[in-house]
Order: sequence, then structure tokens, then C-alpha cells
Amino acid sequence: MSFAKPGAGSPVALDPRLLAELWTSLASLLRSYTAAHGLHSNREATVELTEEKITVRHGKKWLCLDRNHAILTWTRENGSMGTLELTESGTLRSGAQEEAMDLAAEQWARDLMLKSSQLESHGSE
Repeated sequence: MSFAKPGAGSPVALDPRLLAELWTSLASLLRSYTAAHGLHSNREATVELTEEKITVRHGKKWLCLDRNHAILTWTRENGSMGTLELTESGTLRSGAQEEAMDLAAEQWARDLMLKSSQLESHGSE
């Protein structure tokens, strides 16, 4: 069974059922990774999921992902934002670069859950 269907304006329009599964998987990955990053310090994040939005909150930090078909727009509490495309293979594409959905979710979770001083020491290793 193939989930890809030809569509206007893009090389491949993804089946809505596949998009829904990938979207739910992304929310699940964010839940798992935020929980893992909060274990050592007893911190928790909330992850809210709707058909078109995932919001992750931890303290004053938050990440909002809005979905329009396969296009995701992410926004952070500091005003930074970007656009990604969710691909049939479960990667997130930005221009010519692709990243596995789980790696992107882990990076977002790490940034949300670790304190600024922890991020700086992580980056210097």
C-alpha cells in the first residue's frame, strides 16, 4: 500500500492518514524526550496535541508547531520561527536539508528542558 498521491503544486501530496500518523508520532516523540530530559531534575513539560497544532511548554519556555498539510511552522517563546516539510519517510525537510523526526524532537526537547547554563556546558563538550 502506498500513501503517496500525486498532487498539484508539490511533487508528492501525502495521504492525510499518513500525515496524521506522522503528526501523532512527532507529539509522542516530544513527550518522550521531554520526559527523559526532565528525569534527573524532576521537571515535566506539557505536550498538547490537536490535528493542526502541537504545543510543548516547560516553565517560561515553549514550542508551538502548526501544521498545514505537510508544512510545519515552528515558533519559540523568543520569537524565533521556521518552516519545515514533513516527508513520507518521517523526516523534516528545510530546503535541501533533511533531519530524522526523532532527532529534531530530541533537540527541541533538550532545548526546552535544560537550563541555559546546562545548554552552554553541553555545547562546550
